[in-house]
Amino acid sequence: MLAEEFGLIGGLVLIGLYIMIMAYGFNIALNCRNHFGRLVSMGVTTTFFLYVFINISMVMGLIPVVGVPLPLVSYGGTAMMTLLLGFGLQLSIHINRDEAIGRRGAADDY
Repeated sequence: MLAEEFGLIGGLVLIGLYIMIMAYGFNIALNCRNHFGRLVSMGVTTTFFLYVFINISMVMGLIPVVGVPLPLVSYGGTAMMTLLLGFGLQLSIHINRDEAIGRRGAADDY
C-alpha cells in the first residue's frame, strides 16, 4: 500500500530505512563487550528482520499469507509492542556497551 501511494522511490526509501535500522542493530551487537548484550541485540535485530522479510515476501506472493504486520508502519498491536520493547533493550545495551559482566552477574573488569 505504501508503494502504491508513494511509488518505487517511496518503497525503496522504506526498504533502505529498514536496512539502516538492521545495520545499526547489528553494529550495537558487535560493539557490545558482554556476551548477553550481544545475544539480546542480535536476537531483537533478527526478529525485526524476520518481520520485515516475511511481510514483504507475503505482499510479493513468495510465501503464504500469515498475520505478520509490517514493523513500524502497520498497526500490529502485540508485534508493535514487542518490537518497541526490543528496541528499548537495544538502546540500553548501546548505552551500557562498555560494561563487562562476569560469570556471576556482577559488573567487573576482565
